Amino acid sequence: MFEIRAMTAADHDVVMPMVQAFYQSPAVDHDTDPAVLERTFRDAVDPAEPLLRGMLLVEDGQAVGYAYLTECYSGEVGGRCVFFEEMYFTPACRGKGYGEQVIRWAMEQHPECARYRLEVTGENRAARLYERMGFRYLDYKQMVIDR
Repeated sequence: MFEIRAMTAADHDVVMPMVQAFYQSPAVDHDTDPAVLERTFRDAVDPAEPLLRGMLLVEDGQAVGYAYLTECYSGEVGGRCVFFEEMYFTPACRGKGYGEQVIRWAMEQHPECARYRLEVTGENRAARLYERMGFRYLDYKQMVIDR
């Protein structure tokens, strides 16, 4: 049985190896400081952080993935946006339809949102799933300044 539950601080030792695997996968095209990944986990389980939510993805009582969801306002659609910041499944649990379940669950949890957004690299095989679900590519190139 597959379930989605809120991540807690007690999940640290289960989640962080998956975070590290995600950041070493083709889904990510840049290096990230491990201290930042730790801070993100802490924020994802902190109820005082209103913009980030950590979800543990569980199959038959075992953690098999995680997701980070963020919320913002999108001026170009005139409403709230849920951003699938990260979603990771262990290799044994890929291809079982769980990614689609997580996305549909998030849409049910946030029906007020005007947009649901995610990022993919060119090598991310999950892009086919997202396209089947109706996601489309935006032709933007992102520019950032990190502090």
